[in-house]
Amino acid sequence: MRGKIINEKKFRKRLVLLAVIAFCILFNIKNTVSSETIQNYKTITVNKGDTLWSIASYEQEENQYYKDEDIRNIIYNIKKVNNLKSSDLSEKQNLKIPIV
Repeated sequence: MRGKIINEKKFRKRLVLLAVIAFCILFNIKNTVSSETIQNYKTITVNKGDTLWSIASYEQEENQYYKDEDIRNIIYNIKKVNNLKSSDLSEKQNLKIPIV
């Protein structure tokens, strides 16, 4: 036995209301997850002779955020955080470095 929709207008309103409620729930869940991933940074200034490798090596030893992390991943992360397209650095350039 198939059910009939007696009041189509009422059915559409309920369907739209259900969709809005579902959207609100999903949006709220997304915001909750995003708010838990707040990241802290320190800013360092690139000195003459610094390379991403040397900076990453230092951070690997001194920064708890990068503890036990592969140096290549640290370099990738620093480039990503600072929107660097290449590994070239300039003297007196500021870099954001994630910290715990």
